[in-house]
Amino acid sequence: MQFTIIQRIIGLLLMLFSTSMLPPLMVSWWYADGSHIPFIAGFALTLLTGLVLWLPVRGKRKELRLRDGFIVVVMFWTVLGLSGSLPFIISEFPEMSITDAVFESISGLTTTGATVITGLDNLPKSILYYRQQLQWLGGMGIIVLAVAILPMLGIGGMQLYRAETPGPMKDNKLTPRITETAKALWYIYLGLTVACAFAYWLAGMNMFDAIGHSFSTVAIGGFSTHDASLGYFQNAPMVEIIAIIFMFAAGINFALHFLSWRSFRATPYLHDAEFKTYASILIVAALITTGFLYLSNTYADISSTIVHGIFQAVSIATTTGFTVSDYQAWPFFIPVFLIFLSFIGACAGSTGGGMKVIRFLLLLKQGHRELSRLSHPNAVIPIKIGQKPLPNRVIDSVWGFFAAYVAIFSILMLILMMTGLDQITAFSAIAACMNNLGPGNGDVFAHYKDINDVAKWLLCFAMMLGRLEIFTLLVLLTPTFWRK
Repeated sequence: MQFTIIQRIIGLLLMLFSTSMLPPLMVSWWYADGSHIPFIAGFALTLLTGLVLWLPVRGKRKELRLRDGFIVVVMFWTVLGLSGSLPFIISEFPEMSITDAVFESISGLTTTGATVITGLDNLPKSILYYRQQLQWLGGMGIIVLAVAILPMLGIGGMQLYRAETPGPMKDNKLTPRITETAKALWYIYLGLTVACAFAYWLAGMNMFDAIGHSFSTVAIGGFSTHDASLGYFQNAPMVEIIAIIFMFAAGINFALHFLSWRSFRATPYLHDAEFKTYASILIVAALITTGFLYLSNTYADISSTIVHGIFQAVSIATTTGFTVSDYQAWPFFIPVFLIFLSFIGACAGSTGGGMKVIRFLLLLKQGHRELSRLSHPNAVIPIKIGQKPLPNRVIDSVWGFFAAYVAIFSILMLILMMTGLDQITAFSAIAACMNNLGPGNGDVFAHYKDINDVAKWLLCFAMMLGRLEIFTLLVLLTPTFWRK
């Protein structure tokens, strides 16, 4: 293990992250909200910490190994969550404990969207902007951004990219060089953000809300600048329609966006099995939700029923977590159904959470193969995505991920119940945090402020597990990882 190289990279990444405190500082000065001190202090402390780590080992230059990459990713997300909490800790409004500040920071950076802050409409603009920016940076992954920059500093990036990028089929590069791959992803990410902000502005949002909500929409985060989330804009139905479009787009594998943009054709989407499954799931979910809202006469007019039903189904299924109403009070099974949708989540290679659609598809195909083997025990039945058979290693990794997910979910839920949470709250809180969804049911529908501190730290761990897709974090706990 090359600990000096790891220390050097962490130092560089912290210095890079310290610059994220500057935009909210400028927002504070622009709106004269009096909250500039937390960002000045946060910038100075983060930059100083990075310098202290980097200076003693600045001359160490070696190629980063795969195991080193896993350590860098896990350590950086941990340190990042702590550093990102500094403005919340230092700020006098809102006044937050260390636990709440770290929870809010990790929730933002992992694009979970679970919040412990209430009274958003009265917060300083700089704090509101900072929360949205945390999600935007975490959306595609601060590591992928760093991969595009660090080669200029003499650091190889392929190991970081493989450790950070979600999904079971993530070794395929869009371009011959990993740096160009990271840049391509970020250009698409930035383009979607600008387009989303412009669309929100045309729909009636002011520029501050449009930019803030575009950050959390494209990042599939769910943070809002208002307590009522997008329900604050109920008199502007186009806001919900725009959100539906961009949530759907952000939940697609960004590799497909790149290939489609490069070829100026829609064929990459139409030929991709995961995309077709993803679209089918959302269509079915929207039909079920809208149908039951209509049958129960939840809304007086059919247009509200359709828009709210589709919006909430897409928001929860993509793990964005925006709300336009108290869907927890919707009739029948809809609230539980929506939570279960988040387990599937968005596509691999997107900014969404959950187990990913490709894994869900492979589990279905594997289940179908096992049923076929009961009738034809000697048959060789390959599992294919499109027309390409997959190696057994990929299928094994999916089953391993699913088993680990179920086991960890069960253990964390039981521990949460031991801290005093009821069964509904514990189940939905773990589901919302591991799937990087945000709002749950029970006591954590609106916010997580009232649950105990032990539960909050446990949920921070669950958010990290979800963002790093379990194995990236768990592999550090295995003895074989540390053997030479």
